[in-house]
Order: sequence, then C-alpha cells, then structure tokens
Amino acid sequence: MIDKHIPNDTILYLNGVSVSFDGFKAINGLSLILKEGDLRAVIGPNGAGKSTMMDIITGKTRPDEGDVYFKGTIDLTQHDEADIANLGIGRKFQKPSVIETLSVWENLELALAGNRSPWQSLVFKLNGTDRKRLEDMANYINLGDQQETIAGDISHGQKQWLEIGMLLLQEPEVLLVDEPAAGMTDEETFKTADLLRDVAKSRSVIVVEHDMEFVKALDCPVTVLHEGSVLSEGTLDAVQSDEQVIEVYLGR
Repeated sequence: MIDKHIPNDTILYLNGVSVSFDGFKAINGLSLILKEGDLRAVIGPNGAGKSTMMDIITGKTRPDEGDVYFKGTIDLTQHDEADIANLGIGRKFQKPSVIETLSVWENLELALAGNRSPWQSLVFKLNGTDRKRLEDMANYINLGDQQETIAGDISHGQKQWLEIGMLLLQEPEVLLVDEPAAGMTDEETFKTADLLRDVAKSRSVIVVEHDMEFVKALDCPVTVLHEGSVLSEGTLDAVQSDEQVIEVYLGR
C-alpha cells in the first residue's frame, strides 16, 4: 500500500517507530526521512538508538509500532534481513567482515559472485566485463595497487574500504555505514569521507559516527539521536550550537 504522505523522492521513511527490549525503550517515536541521493550523518551518545535504528531498517529487529517504508511502497517490517538486502539496502558494520586469508581481489570476486545462486557461485567464472568491474572497484576504493595483497595484511582503514567496495558490488540503493572512521589514521579518515561523498552521488547513504572531524569532512546534514528519538537535525554547525545537543552529547 502506498502511503500518500510519503514524498515521491523518499527512499527511506520512518514514522513513529518504537521498540522496547525488556521494558527499555531503545527507539521511541523515531521519525526520519532519507531522500534519493542523500548523504546523512547520524550522531548521538551511546545508547541513543543508532544501531537499533539500523537493525530496524535492515530487518534484524522488528519495531513494536510505526512505519518503515523503502521507496514509498515497500513495508520493511514485513521482510526479513535477506529479503531487505536483496531489495537494495546494504549494511556495513563497524568491524570489517572481509575474509582475511583471501586477497583483496578474491574478496571482491566473492562479493560479485554473491549476487548469484549458490550453484551459480560455485561455477562462477569471471568474464571480461566482470574483470573490468572488479578492477574499477579496486581503483575506486583506493586499493588498485593492493589487488593481490592478502586482506589480513592491509591496514584497518583499507579493510573498511574493501568492505565498502564489496557492498557496492551488490549494487544497493541505500548504504548504511556504522562508524567507519574508528581506528583509522587521519589520512584514511579523510579519504573515507571523500569515498562516501562520492558514493552518495549514485545512491543514498547513512553514516553512524562519533568522530566529529569525520562528520565535518562528510559535509552533509546531521541527525542527532537521544533516547531513541530525533533530538536535532540540520548542518553540523547548527546541531553543534543546539543547547539540547550540547547538554546531552557534546558537553560544554
């Protein structure tokens, strides 16, 4: 059923979403709209509901109440995690899930094969178009010169880029990224911000992050969560000067 209140260019629509665990309201009347091509940073103190919000969007957690729609018509509360991934919502967790015993190239190759059935994946052979896609992706994620390197031997930041590349090969329309800057060098942090800004030119991206320098480098609208609902939204400068945000999160 199409909700007449959802604007046409909205790709993710959360309205009045709540969920409780053992009496604790982790998400409390949360409403959020993400439009096609948006890059959005989500910040907030520990326990604000950031990870639970992503769990709800990806089908890991079902809300007790509220609307969660993808592309205006798809009710995500009626789908499981595998369905939602196939619909076009990709999630990158804080800890990279690359296979460290395989090379960068082999990890990308597996991600590409992952679009196929189990049998097709077993007999999957790269054609020229596939090879070009993998080479282009390796270059795009700053790993063009590391294609033969074992993934366990690249830096933490490079593993994050590799996983972003693996997700992009699945061609998601929405990418959810959890604290990508954690453990990165300054140079990797800024390169990651550049990468995600570029990714957002062709799909919608939500980045959950604590590092304010990284959020500043993303140069995008910011949503502040507190106690499971939206406390403030706007530019980074605007939310940083919001008295409520200063009080509950940033400090004086």
